[in-house]
Amino acid sequence: MSPTVEDSISLPAPVLAAYSYCETVTGSEARNFAYGIRLLPLAERRAMSALYAFSRRVDDIGDGTLAPAVKADRLGATRDILDRIRDGKVDEDDTDPVAVALADAARRFPIPLGGLDELIDGVLMDVKGVTYETWDDLKLYCRCVAGAIGRLSLGIFGTAPGAPQADKAAEYADTLGLALQLTNILRDVREDAGNGRTYLPADDLAEFGCSEGFDGPRPPAGSDFPGLVHFEVRRARALFAEGYRLLPMLDRRSGACVAAMAGIYRRLLDRIERDPLAVLRGRVSLPGHEKAYVAVRGLSGFDARQIGRQAGRRRS
Repeated sequence: MSPTVEDSISLPAPVLAAYSYCETVTGSEARNFAYGIRLLPLAERRAMSALYAFSRRVDDIGDGTLAPAVKADRLGATRDILDRIRDGKVDEDDTDPVAVALADAARRFPIPLGGLDELIDGVLMDVKGVTYETWDDLKLYCRCVAGAIGRLSLGIFGTAPGAPQADKAAEYADTLGLALQLTNILRDVREDAGNGRTYLPADDLAEFGCSEGFDGPRPPAGSDFPGLVHFEVRRARALFAEGYRLLPMLDRRSGACVAAMAGIYRRLLDRIERDPLAVLRGRVSLPGHEKAYVAVRGLSGFDARQIGRQAGRRRS
């Protein structure tokens, strides 16, 4: 059963403070994410902020400048905190506000905390410098760092009563996470290269003459970089189309949240498709007014209704 707003407001002061800390982290570090979760009811919004703050901690360890062995140790310590949360051993006066908030959220919602183990596993792949030969290889990584977040979020959203094919909701949430992550990979291709990371599959890079990598504002000589980008954009669009089938299964506000976050990334994908070389010149982003428009569109339920009609035609 979902908690009521009244239950959420009557939380003990240390728990409220912990949630407030997580909401501050989310608002300052994840603007795209924050645009979506602001559409949620209070209890769900707080739970999503706690989930983000813990995930951000894991990501920050992986992205930091520490030696790989130290990163691995810190990720292990973070997994120990997750175990304490899972075992109900985090008290409200614990000194770690993220642990306090996530522990409270996990008591209130059926969050599949194993997804955070998957996230840690995925970041460990980064720490070890794993590269990906094929799309199937990359999918495993994307499922850890993004698909798992989709499934974790679904634990907070739940599905609407009587939603058709609700048993497939976790699968669609996972696939939508893959779509968002592939969009991230395209957007950050030069930044990742500067950090010594290559995520796009080696066989795709070779097919389009891009195996030399991306260390400047121009693609490798003789390569078909736009062709590579358009190929990956088509793959991402197919993932979005499948993952968007989740929307009609959610209640109005949860659906609005997902539609807003996914809509922002779909528009990023549109921009990348129109100007593939932009990702080598700098970070592609959307202006605030466009994000606000996507949020309003999501809250209107337009995307959910459209996907619902498409699903109905497929079933008929």
